[in-house]
Amino acid sequence: MMAVMKAPRLRGELLANEALARHTSWRVGGPARQFYTPADLDDLANFLAGLPADEELLWLGLGSNLLVRDGGFPGTVVATFGGMNDLRMLDEHTLRAEAGVTCAKVARFMSKQGLTGGEFLAGIPGSMGGALAMNAGAFGGETWQYVVAVETIDRHGERRLRQPSEYEIGYRHVRGPADEWFIAARLRFAPGDTAAAQARIKALLERRGATQPTNQPSCGSVFRNPPGDHAARLIEICGLKGRCIGQACVSEKHANFIINTGGARAADIEALIAQVRDTVAAQQGVRLETEVRIVGVSA
Repeated sequence: MMAVMKAPRLRGELLANEALARHTSWRVGGPARQFYTPADLDDLANFLAGLPADEELLWLGLGSNLLVRDGGFPGTVVATFGGMNDLRMLDEHTLRAEAGVTCAKVARFMSKQGLTGGEFLAGIPGSMGGALAMNAGAFGGETWQYVVAVETIDRHGERRLRQPSEYEIGYRHVRGPADEWFIAARLRFAPGDTAAAQARIKALLERRGATQPTNQPSCGSVFRNPPGDHAARLIEICGLKGRCIGQACVSEKHANFIINTGGARAADIEALIAQVRDTVAAQQGVRLETEVRIVGVSA
């Protein structure tokens, strides 16, 4: 049963032993020892400042691009979705989106402001915090192409405004100051036509629905595309479409998706990821790197 813990001076919700299967897009994962949804950024700063210095932290948005093992997460989960959802314009071309705002909402908001360039965000099944952390992309666009500044917070609750030049940014890769986490992005887009931007978003979503198993639990793409190739192509030519371990299966619709067909365990998904990687390496001589992040302890 979910337990609610009351902490002094905190305005958010602190849960004990919260099942992470309820908060991940694969619908798997054991419990988090603590699960905190801050009321706002001030509340988050207060919460972080009160944690032990060695507390293990996991930042969680929509829970896509994440596999939590069946034994759960032994530290504290900070849930950005639900409490860090401010989205507003800073000037006529620049918007500010907190970490819990979904990428799809940013795309729609941008288009309504008469801006263009961020339509691809509608195809990313996550929130801005995760998009910043991995330079998420879709349909040829990448998050950090449009970032002009980021807001971060550290373990002591101290907030900073940082520039893209302070980060090493690549394909599905971002590296910056240690022990800081993204709490907001400032994104600048070009002026454009609202109707045209909304039509492009609609077309991208239709394409996504036609090519990806969007109606089944998955994490999005499991593997990064190797240079000059596509992970899905390599997996498919190895005959792995439809390959299953337990209730975890390689999608018949898109080979770089592993779906939970009902009742899969995190261990099944992780074993299937390993099998796909090993098979592609053996048959094609390419070692695929995971795009999904795997955390927690085994059951």
